[in-house]
Amino acid sequence: MANCIVVVQFDLPKRTEEQAVKGGASTAPIYRGLANKGLIRKDYLNGESGTGGVYLWDSRESAEAWFTEERIAELTQRFGVRPRLTWYDTHVTVDNLKDETRVNGKAIEMAAT
Repeated sequence: MANCIVVVQFDLPKRTEEQAVKGGASTAPIYRGLANKGLIRKDYLNGESGTGGVYLWDSRESAEAWFTEERIAELTQRFGVRPRLTWYDTHVTVDNLKDETRVNGKAIEMAAT
């Protein structure tokens, strides 16, 4: 089964680094607790085209269970603007931190180059 990446974007002005770190650090505990619900990783975004996050889930089903209409309404209230969600299936991941390549979430052996 493919992993799922969800890119969540808010059309808001770029924050200062201090604001971005403070905002991310304040909500990080929520996402640290979602490993048992299928969240593998979350990266916080901050740039000229807005703010948001990139979520890597173990499956589309896990992502859909988190990003309900109620969750979208909560995020809209928190940020003052409705987020834009873009969904991707990801079948192959290169993870240089773990020195591995995964297909559908499972590490595979790669021939040396």
